[in-house]
Amino acid sequence: MTARSSFQDFARRIEQLAASTPLGDIERNSKALLSHALARMDLVPREEFDAQTAVLARTREALTALEHRVAALEAAARGSD
Repeated sequence: MTARSSFQDFARRIEQLAASTPLGDIERNSKALLSHALARMDLVPREEFDAQTAVLARTREALTALEHRVAALEAAARGSD
């Protein structure tokens, strides 16, 4: 058995020991509490946020282009009167 595998075995045993103590219970309960609190919030994944940001940017560009077209049409209509 190498020193590295001995250390890994020791670390695994410490981890198992910590999981079976009140410290392990506190960690599990804290994670559950945090997960529950986050689930109750209206959070969206980053990918969805980025996708909606891109949609909004395209919508703003289209709106700006339409505003310019309307302004040009109104100016042309005033000029033909």
